[in-house]
Amino acid sequence: MTGGRREKSSLATRLRAFSLVELLTVIAIITILIAIAFPVFARAKIAAMRSSDSSNLNSLRTALQLYRADQGGFPPGLIGYVTPYQSGAVTLANVVPANLLKGALYPRRVDAISTFKPSQDHAGNQDTTHAVWPNKDPRALGAAPILDLNGDGVVNSADDPAGARQLYGPTDGYVMVSQATVTTDPTQAANFYKVSGYEVAEVETPSGKQEELHYAPFWSVWGLGGGNLSDDPRQLGYTDPPESTVITWNSYFRDYDSGVPTRNVNDIVLFLSGGAKNYDSRDVSERSWRVMPR
Repeated sequence: MTGGRREKSSLATRLRAFSLVELLTVIAIITILIAIAFPVFARAKIAAMRSSDSSNLNSLRTALQLYRADQGGFPPGLIGYVTPYQSGAVTLANVVPANLLKGALYPRRVDAISTFKPSQDHAGNQDTTHAVWPNKDPRALGAAPILDLNGDGVVNSADDPAGARQLYGPTDGYVMVSQATVTTDPTQAANFYKVSGYEVAEVETPSGKQEELHYAPFWSVWGLGGGNLSDDPRQLGYTDPPESTVITWNSYFRDYDSGVPTRNVNDIVLFLSGGAKNYDSRDVSERSWRVMPR
């Protein structure tokens, strides 16, 4: 009997224990499952953030349309330039927090300051920044007509004149308060709220990061110079801009290769027609307000 019990105990021990091979197999399976699950979770998180940002952009469009109905035109800015408590240097202690402002859109037409803030914009309500103009369309004059600007019934090279192209680019200097001029002197440059990621936004470039302007009533040579009948009408400062007009764009989901956006549909562009559209990041980076709905 004793021998029989010993044999049964030994058998039970062998049945309960894992061999080293079995243990390593289980660990390998768990590792594989984790490797599969993490990217899925990451993609789900990004998808949720994109959905939230698209919703916020569409809310901004609705607010802008309400403002336009009340005032007859679009506002000069979304949150606008930094408001200080008193005249003098713009410092953290002298900046009215963005969530305490009473401006064109907030809080009358937009009830949450977070609407202006992309999900990947981690700035605080008192953080400020200077900004440069975004990139100019690199395509040659006459090579990229968009609309029939001269009214001859056809869209050709004559509809892509220099005056209808973007006046300033990122290398011209900081945006000044008037937006019609630029400066290389930071003390003379306009101050924006960084929380307003649809007005100014941080992007990467081959030479480093910079803040660039994404919302502007006028951006063309003629538009910033007083207007012209042959100008690109796709500017919010004109009386009746077409539905293809770009309001602003979200550049926070871009992937970069040495500071250059990759050709992935990661940007979200808000058109006046009423829909935040996914768009190729390289095209948005290069063409700015000259991108067209697809």
